[in-house]
Order: sequence, then structure tokens, then C-alpha cells
Amino acid sequence: MAAQRTEIRDPAETRSAVDPATLESEGLNSVQVLERHRLGLANVQPRTTSRSLTEILRTHLMTLFNLIIGICALAIIVLGRWLDLLFAVAAVANVIIGLFQEYSAKRKLDAIALLHQDSVRALRDGMLLEIHREQIVLDDVIELHRGDEVPADGTVLSSAGLDVDESMLTGESDAVPKRRDEQLLSGTAVVAGSGRFRVTAVGERAHAVKLATEAKRYQKINSELRRALEKIAFWLSLVLLPIVAVVLNGQMQAFGGWNAAWASGQWRDAVVTAVSSVTAMIPQGLALMTTIAFAVAAVKLSKQNVLIQEQPAVEILARVDVVCLDKTGTLTDGTIAFHQATPLTPLGHPEAVDRGPDSTALEGTDGWEQALAFFGADEHANATAAALRAPYRALPRHRAASQVQFSSARRWSAVTFAEDSGALAGHWVLGAPEMLRQDAVASGVEVDALLRRTDALSSRGLRTMLLAHAPLDGPIVPGGTGPLGRGERLPQDLSPVALLTFKENVRPEARATLEYFREQNVALKVISGDSPKTAAAVAREVGMAVEGDAVDASTLPSDPAALREVLEHHSVFGRVSPEQKRLMVETLKSAGHVVAMTGDGVNDALAMKKADLGIAMGDGAPATKAVSRMVLLDGRFDRLPSVLAEGRKVIANTERVAHLFLSKTAYAILLGLVYGLLFWEFPFLPRQFSTVDFLMLGCPAFFLALMPNTRLYRPGFLRRSVVFAIPTALAIVLSVVTVSAFGRYLAEPAAAIQTAATLCLTAVGLWVLNVALRPLTPLRVTLISCMYLLLAAVLLVPVSQQYHLFAMPSTELLSATVVSIIIGCGLVDVGSRATTALARRRGDSGNSRTQVDAE
Repeated sequence: MAAQRTEIRDPAETRSAVDPATLESEGLNSVQVLERHRLGLANVQPRTTSRSLTEILRTHLMTLFNLIIGICALAIIVLGRWLDLLFAVAAVANVIIGLFQEYSAKRKLDAIALLHQDSVRALRDGMLLEIHREQIVLDDVIELHRGDEVPADGTVLSSAGLDVDESMLTGESDAVPKRRDEQLLSGTAVVAGSGRFRVTAVGERAHAVKLATEAKRYQKINSELRRALEKIAFWLSLVLLPIVAVVLNGQMQAFGGWNAAWASGQWRDAVVTAVSSVTAMIPQGLALMTTIAFAVAAVKLSKQNVLIQEQPAVEILARVDVVCLDKTGTLTDGTIAFHQATPLTPLGHPEAVDRGPDSTALEGTDGWEQALAFFGADEHANATAAALRAPYRALPRHRAASQVQFSSARRWSAVTFAEDSGALAGHWVLGAPEMLRQDAVASGVEVDALLRRTDALSSRGLRTMLLAHAPLDGPIVPGGTGPLGRGERLPQDLSPVALLTFKENVRPEARATLEYFREQNVALKVISGDSPKTAAAVAREVGMAVEGDAVDASTLPSDPAALREVLEHHSVFGRVSPEQKRLMVETLKSAGHVVAMTGDGVNDALAMKKADLGIAMGDGAPATKAVSRMVLLDGRFDRLPSVLAEGRKVIANTERVAHLFLSKTAYAILLGLVYGLLFWEFPFLPRQFSTVDFLMLGCPAFFLALMPNTRLYRPGFLRRSVVFAIPTALAIVLSVVTVSAFGRYLAEPAAAIQTAATLCLTAVGLWVLNVALRPLTPLRVTLISCMYLLLAAVLLVPVSQQYHLFAMPSTELLSATVVSIIIGCGLVDVGSRATTALARRRGDSGNSRTQVDAE
């Protein structure tokens, strides 16, 4: 239901019309609900899971390359030379593919976020109704039970052992008890008990939404490929205008000068050839191939339940050298599993020791085991007690005389069985071992020794609970409040019966994934809201080598240099606040690292936004998924190695494609300058140049971008591409200028010179492709051979000759062309070997043509 934002008023204006007593017992009435909807006080959530459609359109349309291509295309349209518009196809395709891929990802994530919105129970007109969370209005009374997510901010009206997990906001996994008049924040979850609360903030006013809105502000992704393209565009923007002036003037002079060209109408041909020269300088095909590579990678990964929200995300993971991991939801799945039970008194017998999570309890088991089965079967049991259901299934045959529900305030629950219950008779208390510290509770127990034992277990990442027993101290009054009152006190003479240990369920795929990252020299940092000991224990359990001691974030220095030093020498951090997570990510980035951050809670959102790559779990908070660049839809951490492989393929193949496209840009600029300064007619029409681009760049580059490639990432992508492009461009220019010179010397017609120049440029360009693809494989040889066959068809098929306005050169010019091709290919090979040797001496083998790519 859409909210009328223009009519939103201060919530205080609606309070005077609500009677607190009536509200608590009856809830809002229908008239009050409608009035709040009219005032825009409904719980409407922002839909911006990623960039808006307007932002996506602006990013893909408003580029310098598109502007130049658009101006050139307009000039060709005005001159009526429609067949010379082929150069604009690549630019249009680039925009369409980029828009389609990113908008499809946005729609998919929006759909996922919508599917994860559950209904809530609201008290209205004295009845509990199931409504959608966006139908909640200010002052609604919402009922909560264990497992519910708090849908809006509010104030507690009633609490029956209501415990809330605020880790999504704070990172702290311990439950927080909530009593009447205490505040609830949206984005938290109920882990025990039940209660009702009055909504005090909805929609964009809610705490979780405010945090998400701050985190969702768009931040440009740190992509080396994009930066390289931007640098190319920047330098082209500086040199293009004077080069265009030189080219246009040269073409006018080639047709007899400006006055003669205007008088004869040959200025039209001069403009067309100038456009041909300028469009050849723009490597718009490089952007297209990069977009295609990203799009294909995103589609492939989506089939593995990995949602790429912005195209360059796969590239970023390939460059990441530090991965920051949130423990809960990343290394663990957030659930609790029973670990072990150790009897402490004669009430527990040795044969009952170490009952595993898959064991079964039979009828006739000991009383303490039946008591554990009772606690586990309780429908209001918290996550830890509920883990007892699997190992202890033999429920007591006797009914409980009274029961006290668990509360994190007292940190224990209890059940009482009457004297006729046999071995079960007495008070059974399940809770934290620290409850024994209370005066007059424990009898004949070495409390300090027991607590030291539990501390040692906690340092291993285990949660501990104690089952204790106390004899009945009087008769049980039917219908009374129970021997323990309402849970305000523990029974006296309490004796420990069994020490229970629990552990968080570690994701089965975490160990192999972390091992893979270590093999790839990627540093791992566990940044958790839990205690440092627990976080370190879980990290060791999944096979992570913990560097230094686990660090309590409360002791972290505020000085950036000192913090950087701590981060470099330690790998596990506990008690980390959301703000500290963000600061730690920024510090790692300032130290020169490329940082990825994984998480599932709102407390991770700000850090994920600041990271180079945010990776969210599919079952995480909507705010976290909204700011991430990548979402693991099924929450499986082991998806990341395949993403890394895709990223490496994109970077390595794009670099190889960039060698070709920057060679084209370089030779196009040099050709334009040479012919402009010599006042020679440019030897290519736009349609001819477009065909040359297709044969030596467009078609091969499409296949190159998709070929397997596992080469490790190396910085300096643009430098290596430029070093490769310069000698090859010089070789191509020398060959083409030689052909044109012979054509002019032999007084060949312009069409014949254009045909010979096209043959020379394409043949030498295909040899550049040959060099870039080495070492050659059957697949690559087949690709190159097909391009040579297409070149023959372009030159010899009559329809192609008519379209390209080709004319067969004389024997003399054709012979000179063949010689120029041979010389040009030789120079390309020599230049490639020289740059490879130079790279090896510098220790940078990123452009080494001897490096074998995986097929």
C-alpha cells in the first residue's frame, strides 16, 4: 500500500486520540488504522535494493565514448551515408547488454527481498489479525512469539520471558531480556518467550531502515578494468579534439583544400573519411567485450545461486587479498547443536555419559535425562534448550507440578515434579553455571572449580549449561504459583547433576573454502560481535590458522597507524561493534589491501558498504543484501571459489582483449595523424573500417572473452596493455602507409588503394591476434583460420565488393601489399618478443605469451 509521503506528520499528533488502556486491551480500531494509512504512517519499506533504474540508465548511457560515437553517427546520418553506420552497433549493444544485466539483477533481488517478508499478528478491534508487515501503522499493538522478527520500532506492553536477539544490529549474540516499557528495535528477533509491543516508529523512521538507508547510498565499485577504461577515455578526451582537427584539415587538403572541397562538394567525402578515422580511435568494442564477459559470468554464477548485483563484482573478488568474515551466519549457520553431557553426581550414571546429538533415549532412562527431554520438548524453549530434543526423547510419564520459563535476565529455567514422580521428584533447574554463585543455593559443591571448568570449555568455543536438582522443601499447592514463585528465586540445596555443552553448527563447506583462500594467498580476518575466545575457537574448528591472540575490540587503539599494525598481525577479533567493523575495513583498505566483507546482519551493512566487495548471505538481513555487490542466495560459503575463478577469467581474458583494442586505438590515432599531416586521403571508409574491426577484433574478442583462463591476478593491467599496443601499432602503421605510398606512386584509384590498405591492415591485425593468443591450441588456430577465410570472402565475394566499394588493385600494388604484410607481421613478432623479455626482466609476467592458460 503506497504511503502519501507529502502528508506525513509528527507521530505525536496521533497520540492524543489513543487511550492507552483501550489500546493495550483492544488495539487500534478500523477508523484509527485508516486514518494512519491516510497520513502516511504505515510501515512502508524502501524498495531500493540497489541502484535505481535512473541511475543505471545514466551510468550506461552518459559516457564519453557514447558521446563521441553519437556525434559521429549524427554526422553520417545528416550526410545520408546510412551504410557507414555500422560502427555505432557496438556502442548500442554495449548499452543494451549492460542495462539488461544490471536491471535483471535488481529485479531478482527485489523479488527475493519481497519473498522474505513474513506476516505479523496485530491486535485490532480486540482481535488478533494476520497482516503484512507493510500494513502495520503507528500505535499498532503487535504480538511476538519465539522466532518472530520485530517488524518496527516500539515499546513493550507485556512480556512473558521475552528475550530478543539484537545481533543483527549490535553483533552481540547473547539474548537481551525485554520488560514492560523497554524499547524494541526493528531488525531484531525473538529467541524466547512472547509479548506484545506498541509501534512507535514505522517505515523510514525505524532504526533498522535508517541504518539501511545510510548503507544503501550508492558507492562506485573499485574496478581496475573500469578505471583503465576511464583513464583511456580521459586521455582520449585530451588528445581527440586536436587530432580531429588535424585529420579533418588533412582530408580537406587531400581533396584540394577547404575552398575547393566546399565548391566541389567533396567536403562530404572528407567528413566521412574523417569520421572513419575518429571512430577507429574509440575502443568502444573493449567496453562491449568487458560488459559481455561480466554479463556471461553473472548469468553463469546465477545458476549456482550467486546473485551479482553489479557487473564488476566478479573482477573484484579475483583481486581480493583480504577477506573479512563475520562468524555467525558465515562460518556457522546460526543454529545450536548439542555436544556432550557429563554427569557430576551419583544422580547421573556412567552409562549415560557423552550422549551424542544423533543418539536416542529409550523408555526407562534416568530421571535427569527425562528432565532434559522435558526442557527440550517445551514449545517455548530457547535455541539452546531446543537442541536437547534430538539426544533426549524419552519424556517423563508424570505431569509437571509447576514450571518456570527461561529468561536471559535470570539465565535459568526450572520444572518441579511432585513426590509421586519417583526419580523425577524435586526441582530441576537448567541454566548457566554461574547460578551456583547465589547464596545458599549450592550444597557441598566446589563452585569455583566447576566454574573454572566451564570457562575452559568456553575457550574451546563451547556453550555450557548446568542441570541441577534440589529436593522438595514442602508440599505443592495445586493451582498455586509453584514452589519457586514466578522464578524470582532458586531452590536451596541445589546439587549439580550434569554439565551440558553445546556448539554452534559450523557450515560444512567453510573448512574447504578457507583452505582454498589460503592456497590463493588471501588473508582471512574473523570480525565478530561474539567473545574473542568463542570466535577463535570456531575459527580453529574450521581449520583457520589464528595469527596471534584473539583480540577484544574494546582494547583496539584509536590511532590509525596502531590499528593498522594490530590488523596486520592478528586474524580474530571479538566484541566488534558495527562502527568498528567499518573502521577496520577502511584501515585495511588504506594499507593497500583489496578487501571483501561477508556477513548477514544489519550490523555488517556499513562495513560491507565500505569494503571493495560486500558479500551477503541469502538468508541475511534485507539491508545487508541491499548494500552488497554479491548475494549467496543459498547461503553457501563454498560458492566463492567458483566466483573467484570467474573473476580471474574475466580479468585475464579482458587483458588479452585489451591488447587488441588498444593496438587498434594506437594505430588509428597514428594513421589519422600521419595522413592528416601528409594531406593524403584516408585509405578507409567507415564501412571498411567497421569490417576490419569485426575481423581482427570484434568476432575474435567475443570468443576470447569467454575462453577458460585461470591466470592469477597481477596489477598493472593498463600498463601491460599499452606496452603491448605501441610496437604492434607502429608495425601496422608502417605497413599501411607503405601500401598507400605505393598506390599513390602507381597512381592507383582511391578504391584500389582502399582495398589494398584493407587487406594489409586486416592481415597484419590477424597476426597481432596470433601473437596475443600464444601458446596456440587447436581451438585458437581454428579461430584465427576462420578469420582469414572471412577476410578472403570479404575481398572476393561480389556482394561484399559492392557494399565495401572495393576495386581490385593492380598486380604491382598487390605485390607491394603482400611484401608490406610480411614485413609488418615480422615487426609485430619482434616487438612482442621484446616486450615479453622486458616484462620478464622487470619481474612482471602478466603479459607473458609463454604462460599457459587453462583450457
